[in-house]
Amino acid sequence: MDRSEEKRALRKQLIEQRLKMPDRLRRGDLLQQVMRIWLVGRTDTVIGAYWPIKGEFDPLPALHRWKEDGELLDEPQLRRIGLPVVDKLHQTLKFHAWFPGCPMEEDAYGIPKPKDTEVVVPTLLFVPCVGYGVGGYRLGYGGGFYDRTLAQLKPKPYTVGLGFAQGFLPNLEPEAHDVPLDAVLNELGVVWPMSLDDD
Repeated sequence: MDRSEEKRALRKQLIEQRLKMPDRLRRGDLLQQVMRIWLVGRTDTVIGAYWPIKGEFDPLPALHRWKEDGELLDEPQLRRIGLPVVDKLHQTLKFHAWFPGCPMEEDAYGIPKPKDTEVVVPTLLFVPCVGYGVGGYRLGYGGGFYDRTLAQLKPKPYTVGLGFAQGFLPNLEPEAHDVPLDAVLNELGVVWPMSLDDD
């Protein structure tokens, strides 16, 4: 079995495990809390995220609260949330403004995306993880959309992987084209970068 076949089999296994987790909703609630606490003190006003598929953690409730919190604080610049829309020509992602109740349509992959909303440029990007390993490396779905997008976004946003503890892969080996995430959160807390206590 070559490397790409191994990764394909691993993806399939991890997605099946995630879908069968009996306590996935409870774990999702815990990760909502971790994410909301992690966002406290961030100065970003535009955050990119994703529409959850295949049992992924749903980041949108926490982001909607983040947006509402900004409005309560009466900040001069409105907080915005962007969801990805595939650029078929370049095989990259653009982020379009999303808000609860905004018009949606399915993309070529059957994933809901905002319809006819403006393009936004996130300074912080939450990325879904099928799996993740040491060093902030992520196992995605194999399409390379995030790697290509991050290679051309200027300035490059701060990237944060979101996944469940079940997706941790201690032996995940990155390939040359893999771009490490700046941070990874799961329902137990911040798993990358590792915090080292001196005592």
